[in-house]
Amino acid sequence: MPDAFQIVGENRPGRWLVTCDHASNRVPDWVAGGDLGITAQDMARHIAWDVGAAGLTLALAEALQSPAILSDFSRLVIDPNRGEDDPTLVMKLYDGTIIPANRHIDAVGIQERLDRLYRPYHTAYAAVAARQPDTVIVAIHSFTPCLKGRPPRPWHVGVLHSHLDNRLSQALITRLSQEADLCIGDNEPYAGHLPGDAIDRHALAMGRHNTLIELRNDLIGTEADQKAWAKRLAPLLVQALGDVAG
Repeated sequence: MPDAFQIVGENRPGRWLVTCDHASNRVPDWVAGGDLGITAQDMARHIAWDVGAAGLTLALAEALQSPAILSDFSRLVIDPNRGEDDPTLVMKLYDGTIIPANRHIDAVGIQERLDRLYRPYHTAYAAVAARQPDTVIVAIHSFTPCLKGRPPRPWHVGVLHSHLDNRLSQALITRLSQEADLCIGDNEPYAGHLPGDAIDRHALAMGRHNTLIELRNDLIGTEADQKAWAKRLAPLLVQALGDVAG
């Protein structure tokens, strides 16, 4: 279903699956006429998507010779990195911006977004993850350098993980911490476990090695930056997996 996702490199031989839950700020035309009622400037911000994450995902998947799956709808339409019963599944207010098209959404409206976007994305995600018995999931996200009214965030890279399985993430943090020019966040700028989120659903529940990487979005604003970070991260991921998987 092209309305919901894009898969790239499905037949690549690598065991990794690189995912991007917040790859796009697109609003399908059947959702509020394609306009959530906020400004173009707000739709370009981190509230609508993870800025730079899609390009990094594609470059990293290529470097790892592995497939990638990317969402093709804005997180403000419905957030695929939330459980279906999560109260933030359809956001009405985000970082100071009210989302008019979501303010009065009812159960029927949410159900349509689930059926046409969220569930097809996760069905495809599950299928591509299952293509090999030893799939390793690396989820790519980005974060804004500063939320409104908050202090600046110092981290260049955050590695998020769950207490249920933090093996790969901790090994990656160790590898990244050896890079002298980087400030690394360990479960920063967010805690890494949210019941029902994409990693919980497709990695933790299935016993797959996994990690979630957050790049500060001012560091991956251009294609050149995204490719440079992919080139830097790919060998560190391979080394970290070797550290835990033998």
